[in-house]
Parts: sequence; structure tokens; C-alpha cells
Amino acid sequence: MKEYKQKNVSDINLEDYLGEYEEPQATADQLFFDCGRRKESLNGAWHYAVDQYDTCIRQHWFEERYQDANGFTLPVDYSFDEWPAMNLPCCWNMEKEAFLLYEGSMVFTRTFRYAPLKEGADGKGERVFLKIGAANYICRVFLNRKYIGMHRGGSTPAYFEITDALQAENRILIQADSTRRPEQVPTENTDWFNYGGIYRDIELIRVPQTFIRRFQIALVPDGTFSKILARVQLSDAGQGTVAVFRIPELGICAEIPVTDGCGEQIIDAKPELWSPENPRLYDVSLTCGEDAVSDVVGFREIRVRGREILLNGSPIYLRGVSCHEESVANGKAPTDKERLETIRLAKEMNCNFMRLAHYPHDERMARLADREGLLLWEEIPVYWAIRFSREGTYEDAENQLKELIFRDWNRASVIIWSVGNENADSDERLEFMKRLADCAHAADETRMVSAACLVSMDKLAIADRLAEYLDIIGLNEYFGWYSPDFAQLPRLFANSDPAKPVIITEFGADAMPGHHGTVQDKGTEEYQAYVYERQAETLRGIDYVKGTTPWILFDFRCPRRTSAIQGYYNRKGLLSPDKTYRKPAFYVLQKYYQELM
Repeated sequence: MKEYKQKNVSDINLEDYLGEYEEPQATADQLFFDCGRRKESLNGAWHYAVDQYDTCIRQHWFEERYQDANGFTLPVDYSFDEWPAMNLPCCWNMEKEAFLLYEGSMVFTRTFRYAPLKEGADGKGERVFLKIGAANYICRVFLNRKYIGMHRGGSTPAYFEITDALQAENRILIQADSTRRPEQVPTENTDWFNYGGIYRDIELIRVPQTFIRRFQIALVPDGTFSKILARVQLSDAGQGTVAVFRIPELGICAEIPVTDGCGEQIIDAKPELWSPENPRLYDVSLTCGEDAVSDVVGFREIRVRGREILLNGSPIYLRGVSCHEESVANGKAPTDKERLETIRLAKEMNCNFMRLAHYPHDERMARLADREGLLLWEEIPVYWAIRFSREGTYEDAENQLKELIFRDWNRASVIIWSVGNENADSDERLEFMKRLADCAHAADETRMVSAACLVSMDKLAIADRLAEYLDIIGLNEYFGWYSPDFAQLPRLFANSDPAKPVIITEFGADAMPGHHGTVQDKGTEEYQAYVYERQAETLRGIDYVKGTTPWILFDFRCPRRTSAIQGYYNRKGLLSPDKTYRKPAFYVLQKYYQELM
């Protein structure tokens, strides 16, 4: 009893209780290709408890210390199987009114059974990984009284190997922590709602002892449209082996020599090219040793030539719109039906492009875009004034970028990786984001790299120093709204002479659905439509602007927005929050894009 009392007191007085949970950390190095694999879902009912004081990790609930060394029954602050239940994945903010504004930790637990399915050819059994599609912002995993590891980043997947911790009967605990912190990516100050929860799929994935970690496929970007790159990386380097790559519809069955765990092959082929007008997809597969994976991919080439953006060798204007990942009913965990609705609303507006802001959306979104024919800009939340001089913050951002790139490398719809949004041009920020741009270029030679930059109001020009390291310049400008003088917009373009294409990544104005007035009355549907008309009139004549993604497709929750016309929503949407009402500006943009087709 004395031992327990001392331990209990130390838990109460411990300040650096997080230190022991910093390692191991799931990173992009643990992420692996899981398409076409057998998965066992752990979605469904999980017992949960709000844990705003982090008592779970302070007191090591996961150890389940019910008795001391003398058999004395100890009081504990939890009762796992008597807690209420919540169906995961979800955003807890949408589950109860009391949780709507809750930020902090919540602990989830359930039990599950496990039995190995087979022995490998080498006499060793399977390896098992836990995948958490996304948990905001930090998650920590505990299995059978052991700490497994943690993951940072609220919008990218985490993979934890749990092979050695599994038993026939298993208890798993996952702590999700939605606390906003200044050193995180994003920082504590954003312009969207801070949803908490484990809001994407939770799965067990079984693989052989040596398995396929990376499987990357693309059209070789040489302008011939006649070569396919197939790249493989195994989980372990070892003796040489051979992977077999197949595309049945193209008659391809190619062997890829694998040395030290890596292999690459360029195969002559003439696939039908993927485009928004013709989203042609092929079934592909890769086998190596005991492992096999598959995917459904399209083949296209995207590149920049001077001020032009070329898709499959032809100039394209990116008729786009920005979009948050949000649903009135489900928060940051929309259903596939809701995702498809978002894509089809964009296409109704004559869009061929969408900017997925300001963080990685669910991987299903890119798969649907592949199928439906919509080009994508994908982004990491290097947003506003994060700690650019802090190396740990950079490492967090780079890891999220790599996790996004590795996750969506095979998606034909994804054409641009964005390394951030709306950061002031300082020396520290330039170095930080230059490193990210270099990282993206090194990780993927088949796509463009961009960022949403700010207008230099001192020069009234496109003058962000980061532009030197980007393939395409993104530009946020709010002339007619935050910058009320429309006459400055044509002067901005006249003062600028970029050598690269520019995408106007944001413009727009708030409009409360159903709120009317004159074109001089801000916050009305008429004023928003007027802003879109003036923007379209000006942008039409700028030869280096090769795309627009105005802000934003639909209204979304935001605690910063407290005015009478906002009501804790950003009202710049072209649609109401439930996407059922089209504001007049929707039709202005629809008509403008029709003229550009």
C-alpha cells in the first residue's frame, strides 16, 4: 500500500508526464502501401471517457493496476467496460451537444480477438499493423498493458506494428488529444473548426514477414506518353528478388529486379490517358515473395512550360474552387455520399479542379476524384504564423508532407502538392518552406509543388520570395473584401511579371444565405455576386493566371467568426453549410467557367 501511495502522489505532482510518451513515434517511415490488402475493421462501438486532465497517461491506466504487490485492492479512476459507447470513426464534437466545443483528450477502448491466419514460407508467422486513418491532433496507442507509440498530425494516417503485443484476447486503448498548441502544425490559431476524435477508419492489416512498403506507378513525365514507371520498396533489405508487375488491359506482365529492398522499372506502354473529360482507370497489381497488392490507377502527365500548365501535353486552365472537409452532420468525417456530392457540385459549376484546404483530406476523396475526373491540389497545414525557427515544428511539417505524398502518390487526380498557406514572407519562413518544397520535389518528380502566398501590399505585386522554389505560384487576394479597392487588383497584375503560372487560390466575400441588399451592402448575396463579377472581369485578361480556386465551395464552421451575419461560420461559401442552397455567386462562377471551357 505504501508503494501505491507513493506512486499515486508522484502521478499527482508529475509535471513532465508527456516525456515518456514521445517515443516511439509513427512517421512516414512506417507508412506502407495497403491498397488491395485484406483489412479487418475495428470501427464500431468503443467505450470512451473525456479525460481533460490526461489522467489516463499520468496514472498509466493502460497498466490496469487493480492490486498492489500484497494483493490489496486499489481504487482506480476508470471502469473501461462500464463507460458509455461511441461509434468510431467520428468527430466527438458531433456526438453530444456537451462535446461541441470540447478540446483536449478523450480515451477510447475496446476488446477484440486475434488468431494468426498462417505461417510464412520461412516458418515465421505474419506481421500485424494497426492503422489509424486520422486522429486529431495527437494519438497514443496502448495494447495489452503496453505503450505502443504515438503519432503527430491530425490529418494523415498512422501505422503501428503490434505483432509482438497481440494475444488471443486483447484490450486496446487509444488516447486522442485535440489540444491546440503553438509548436504544432497547424498552430493554435487557425480559421476553421477544431474537430476532435478518431475520425477515419481503424484497421488491422496482416502482412508477411517481408512485405511491400511502397508501390508507386506513374506515366514517365517525358512528353512521349509511352512509358510507365513502376517502383517498389520492400519493408526489409535483403537478398535480391524479383517483383512481378501487371496491367492486364495493357498486356503488361513485367519483372522488376529488387536489390537491397528497392526496385524500379520503366515499361513501354501506350495507356489511354486520364483527364477530367476521360477519367480512364486501369487495374494494376504487384507481387513480390509472399506479398501482393493492387490498385486502380490513371496515367497522365502534368508539367509546367513557361507560364503554361500542361496536362497530357496540352495547355489547361484550372477552373477550380477551394473546399474544406466538413459536414453539418458529421463534422470532419463526411460520408462517401457527402464526398461525392461535393465533387458533383463542383462539376455542376463547370470545375475541373479543386483545392483541398488546408490539410490532407481523407484518402477516399482522391480516389473518388480519380473516378469522377476532378484534378486536385492537396495541402499540409503549414498555416499562418507557426514556429518557423523551431526544428521540431519543421520535422512535424515534413513528416506530414511525406505521409500525404506516400499515401496519394498513385492518384492521377492529384497534380499539386502545396506546402502551406498565407504565411508572411520572413527569412525564417522562407527557409522553412523552401526545405518543404525541396522535400516534395525529391519525394515526387511527377507533380508540381506550390503554396498559397500573400500579395505584397507594399509593392502591390506578386513578390513572395518563396516563388523561386515553386513550380506554380498560388496567390490569395481579397480585393473587394478585406482590400476594398477593386482598382488595386488590375494594378497588382500590371505590377507583376512572374515567369511561372499563377493560380488565384483565394478570393471571395461573405454572404449570409438569404440576406439581401444592394451591391454596396457587405454580407449580402448581392455583394458577394458583385465581387465575383468584378474578379472574373479582371482575371479574364491576365495571361499568366492559369487557374482559380475561389474561397469557398460551402460555408463552414469557424469559432473566429462571431458577427451577426456569420454566427460562427465562415460565410464565403457559394453554398449554404448543408449544400442545399446555391447563392447567386455560384451561378456567376458557373457562367464564367462555362465561358472558359
